[in-house]
Amino acid sequence: MPTITDPRILVDASTRDDAAVYRLTPDRAIVATVDFFTPIVDDAYDFGRIAATNAFSDVYAMGGTPLLALNLVGWPRDTLPYELLGEVLRGGADIAKEAGAFVLGGHSVDDPEPKYGMVAIGEVHPDKIITLARAQPGDALVLTKPIGTGVLSTALKRDLATAADIAPAVKSMTTLNAGAARAMLATGAHAATDVTGFGLLGHLHNMLSASGVAAQIDSAAVPLLPKALELAERGAVPGGTKRNREALTPHVTFASNVVEPLRVLLFDAQTSGGLLIALAADRAGALITALQREGTPAAARIGAIVKGAAGTIEVK
Repeated sequence: MPTITDPRILVDASTRDDAAVYRLTPDRAIVATVDFFTPIVDDAYDFGRIAATNAFSDVYAMGGTPLLALNLVGWPRDTLPYELLGEVLRGGADIAKEAGAFVLGGHSVDDPEPKYGMVAIGEVHPDKIITLARAQPGDALVLTKPIGTGVLSTALKRDLATAADIAPAVKSMTTLNAGAARAMLATGAHAATDVTGFGLLGHLHNMLSASGVAAQIDSAAVPLLPKALELAERGAVPGGTKRNREALTPHVTFASNVVEPLRVLLFDAQTSGGLLIALAADRAGALITALQREGTPAAARIGAIVKGAAGTIEVK
């Protein structure tokens, strides 16, 4: 990526943050992000909802409010009916409406494998941006959704799980992080990220590296989706989860009593996950209360920021 020095650029790719931020005026900035992927569930409408929720999540992670979106579509025009694509787009539009945003267009290409996602645009006050780079030693770490979507969607593809088994994951993946964002802004979060493809430990590692700190995680406190542990033990592990583990192994140490399926889930590549929030420990209780009031899928204190080699994680 090119090096950017323009003062209007408040956040770029150099910190691995969730979205770019561009200042328009002293009190307004644009948040811009893009995300798309192949289907992870069988239902076309749910696929559209999940993809849209996932795209808007990056705006919320920066403390922003969604404004508009553009659809991104790859579709095998000769093998899948356009009626199915209509269901995908309807799902995305319904989530955009729920977020208070407008879908104003997009682009499509003929593609042998279906893909869907969005360019999501939001706004944020320049003084209220939440980034990866401000976590501080002593901060508590709070997670707002359970993990395990990668394992569950892989189990569905391998006929190890049914649609009913993954229903809790679909509900979580289609829950906007709007309430979580409101709660973290109200309680003074120092740093945040949404938990997606790099998994819980991967996104935490990015936060720690950007902030120059380390972390300790209480594995027993991490919320898990129903059946995720069982299916990880049965080997329903996506390729992205395996790649996450390979990349992060030099940075993560586990206590000997952290069982193997749980280790897998901590690396599990997520889709439309929750926010991972760092804030002063004495504000953690207020954040959890605010998250519970907002009805987020989880509100769990899972660890702490500590002094140490930047990017390193100790899992207890």
